[in-house]
Amino acid sequence: MRLPDEPEPPYQINIVPMIDVIFAILTFFIMSTLFLTRSEGLPVNLPAANTAQSQSQNQVVVTIDAGGNLALNLQPMQLDGVAAQVQALILTGQQPLVVINADKAVSHGQVVEVMDRLRAIDGVRLAIGTLRP
Repeated sequence: MRLPDEPEPPYQINIVPMIDVIFAILTFFIMSTLFLTRSEGLPVNLPAANTAQSQSQNQVVVTIDAGGNLALNLQPMQLDGVAAQVQALILTGQQPLVVINADKAVSHGQVVEVMDRLRAIDGVRLAIGTLRP
């Protein structure tokens, strides 16, 4: 029981539950960003391969969609333009890994043609994009 002459205690905000909520939200955002994937190609149906390995180097992505259209890092271009852009990267001293994302409906001949043009450039390294089943 409080006496009439006694002053009221100052009001306080308990911030411990608020800190717990902030940490829970922070944990959610950190965990959700871990599951984001780096998508640098156009949407194509990649073939599956059990022996696929992840590559985490400086990558240049060449995409061949089901219609046979080429794109270099999401920019549509012709085969000559793709080869010229990769050649320019090699001349600047970079040695990017060129990943070919070809739709499984694309003819084998077109993929080989792109690979052949890119392999003619000195210092280029090629990889084929696949999905793990």
